[in-house]
Amino acid sequence: MLIKRAFWAPLPLLLFMACGSQSPIDQLKAQLNQYPQYSVILEDMKEDGNFIIDYYHRYKVVYAEKPEAEEQNYKSELGNWVKVTRAEFDKYKNYLGMVILSKSAEGQVSDSQYPPGYQYVGDSRYGNWRQDSRGGSFWEFYGKYAFFSHIFGGFGRPIYRSDWNTYRDYRSSGRPYFGRNKEYGTNGSVTKRTNKNFFERRQQRDRARKARFSERVRQRTRRSSMSTFRRRSGGFGK
Repeated sequence: MLIKRAFWAPLPLLLFMACGSQSPIDQLKAQLNQYPQYSVILEDMKEDGNFIIDYYHRYKVVYAEKPEAEEQNYKSELGNWVKVTRAEFDKYKNYLGMVILSKSAEGQVSDSQYPPGYQYVGDSRYGNWRQDSRGGSFWEFYGKYAFFSHIFGGFGRPIYRSDWNTYRDYRSSGRPYFGRNKEYGTNGSVTKRTNKNFFERRQQRDRARKARFSERVRQRTRRSSMSTFRRRSGGFGK
């Protein structure tokens, strides 16, 4: 098993050049169809502009290369920023750092949202269940797949069987799974630790918005004061 990390793909796979009316996610689904297994993670997102706002996504893809291989080679690739519509941005705004598109080893493609790496849990090809000192059953990846916990952004804590069972229930019903304590996704505690750039940009943007709003209020107040002064001045001498 081999893991490769790349920021510029040798194939047109992760150029993420949106064209026509097809969304970047639909394009990725078509481009990744040739691979036996993959996860598409919403790695980052941003808004740009003051009066006319543009919206952007950035995706990370982890995928297995060869369908005929018994022991898969995996690649991890981080794509460029890609412009998305406001509707697309709003659709995924709660899923920062989560898988938003995936294909299982059985070839099932899903657009369910869940924490990265969960699709490999429970699969005896990648690890097994162990018991902790209190008798709790948690998942441990085999040594050759230990990189999963790193490449998927790190797990906030061990994945217990109860977590995995709840995750499966959510997936079967088509609901997003944010973790036992909702620690994943845009408002999750794990995401706030692993996606600091997003939150720093959001704070800067919020401060800029407040500053612009305060400036508009100040200008309106000034114009109103000047208008009142002119009306009063116009009455002198009558």
